[in-house]
Amino acid sequence: MVDARPSLVEELVASGLAAREARWIVEEYAVGGDPDAAAAVRAAGRRRLGGEPLQYVLGHWPFRGLDLDVDPRVLIPRPETEELVDHALAELARLDEAAPVVLDLGCGSGAIGLAIAQELAARGLGARVIGVDVSEGALAVARANARKHGLTEVSFVRSDWFGGLDASWRGRVHLVVANPPYVGAEELAGLDPVLAHEPRGALVAPDHDGVAGFADAAAIVAAAPAWLAPGGALVLEHGDRQGPAALAAARDAGLEAVDRRDLAGRDRVLIGRRR
Repeated sequence: MVDARPSLVEELVASGLAAREARWIVEEYAVGGDPDAAAAVRAAGRRRLGGEPLQYVLGHWPFRGLDLDVDPRVLIPRPETEELVDHALAELARLDEAAPVVLDLGCGSGAIGLAIAQELAARGLGARVIGVDVSEGALAVARANARKHGLTEVSFVRSDWFGGLDASWRGRVHLVVANPPYVGAEELAGLDPVLAHEPRGALVAPDHDGVAGFADAAAIVAAAPAWLAPGGALVLEHGDRQGPAALAAARDAGLEAVDRRDLAGRDRVLIGRRR
């Protein structure tokens, strides 16, 4: 049987797709001897040429050691958020708890919390990881990703930040990690057009005290100390122009705070520790 995949790649490239993306689409959709494969490949190519993110077209994307299912109900996992996990793991190492409690606020696809759970398990450590999101659609994706990777000890709760959590967790959480919406409504139009395909509620936040898109981050910082155990940490991703506001908010909340830059040298991650 003649392998039709090279010709399908050539067809997609001729239609305007980059060669690498064309290969990925063909590898995803042209499997086995499926007689409908060519039609599926062409349909996927049209989606990508129409501006839909490649990650949604493929239906999954890597994040650290995970292959996460993604669709328009959740944000696309990004490299800067992989750095956020590094900071979160460093805080857990500092705390040296045998079974830390971790809250992943605004969990989306589950990327952050599931990566933490998987990487701790690989080191022989356990954690009680709770993924929190206000979107039922996002929680459905996160639960599916947890099952996909056998991370059945991770649980999920529908809540608007801390608002719907059981009060018994107050003062008992060792790590709060969050990648909240932090883009201002007016900023969005000037950013990558691919963002128009992602869930707006996971991207855009109201302004706060004159800082564009900072309202959700400010709310998390203000509420976090009540939920953190002594010595516990908040690790929060924020916009690259929000570093000073994030530090001020953390210090106003009584946290010992530092701000870390990402690999591109931009302010990106607030680390606030309860004294």
